[in-house]
Amino acid sequence: MTISAISETHRSRKMQQTAARLTSVSRRLTTERGLNGFTVEEVCSEVNVSRRTFFNYYPSKEDAIIGAHPDEDLERIESAFLERGSSTWTAVMDDLIDLVIEHFESAGLDATGHAELAAALEREPKLLLRLIGVSRERDKQVIALVARRENVPIDDPRAEASVEILTALLKSVGERYLTPHNTQEFSTLIHDRLAAMRAVLAPSAPRKGTP
Repeated sequence: MTISAISETHRSRKMQQTAARLTSVSRRLTTERGLNGFTVEEVCSEVNVSRRTFFNYYPSKEDAIIGAHPDEDLERIESAFLERGSSTWTAVMDDLIDLVIEHFESAGLDATGHAELAAALEREPKLLLRLIGVSRERDKQVIALVARRENVPIDDPRAEASVEILTALLKSVGERYLTPHNTQEFSTLIHDRLAAMRAVLAPSAPRKGTP
């Protein structure tokens, strides 16, 4: 490994550590005081970074608590989704779920992170909607992304239905995953819930006496 590569690896690791510390402190202060009970400056003081550094990592306290930069995360998800190429509508859902799982696993939701985030969300439940990206604007962006990959109009009902199903899945699974007594992995919960939805929506066999 070259000196420049070693330096870059060290820089990347240091940035990850700083981001993790900002997130951990933000979650703890939220649990202790509520979202409006502390300032960005207090977070910076505990982590020993400047206010400018904070906003280089996260655009708001809410995003620091969640542990992901929404714009950068969406760009990464868009790129990965488009690279998979056009496919069946069943595969569209599978690909969306794969990327959601990747997002959750990269958002600091290990055992410690899970406990910290669960405590913060218990104090500020409204943050759950921010975490799972349930917003009209984000939904519109994902619908446009699906339509673009599948080469269909942006108002194609299948593109809209894909995101509506994804939103319902995330709301249901997110609430279950972040309960204090949950022991199941996020990926297991969302795959099980998707399988249940597909079972309910699967075409039924013709009833006796039906032409």
